[in-house]
Amino acid sequence: MDDWQDRVDAVWDDDTLSDDDRVRAIDALALERTAEDPVALFERAGARDSAGAEMAAVSFYRRALAAGLDESRREQATIHLASTLRNLGRIDESLRMLKEERERGGALSDEAAAFYALALVSAGDSVGAASIALETLAPHLSQYRRSVTAYARELRTTR
Repeated sequence: MDDWQDRVDAVWDDDTLSDDDRVRAIDALALERTAEDPVALFERAGARDSAGAEMAAVSFYRRALAAGLDESRREQATIHLASTLRNLGRIDESLRMLKEERERGGALSDEAAAFYALALVSAGDSVGAASIALETLAPHLSQYRRSVTAYARELRTTR
């Protein structure tokens, strides 16, 4: 395993590691790259987030995004950061980020919608959350797409 990402993935796949061991292992691999390498920062953020060190994760996610991630990781980092902010009680920022990511329509727009719905619940808007969830689910249904989409929109307009 010479490839750096393969070694990072192996750390994530190692179920024998404690959270602290995983953070240390990811940090050691990150040291092989420049201090502001966006992918290394993203991995360091994820390790901390997974270990329950959300405040530290936020800083690493922001630095990774500012340093310029490829589109796939940028989407992931945005969703991760917004979810972490929701967990930290920063609901408005989480909602804004997830709404923007969902509307961007990228490869993870459904995933952004799922976390957007969770953030809406955290904000006390369960009807809005149900609307987003149903609207996102509708295109994946084998039947009743039009009806579910219409009901989802109706929920949004009647609240």
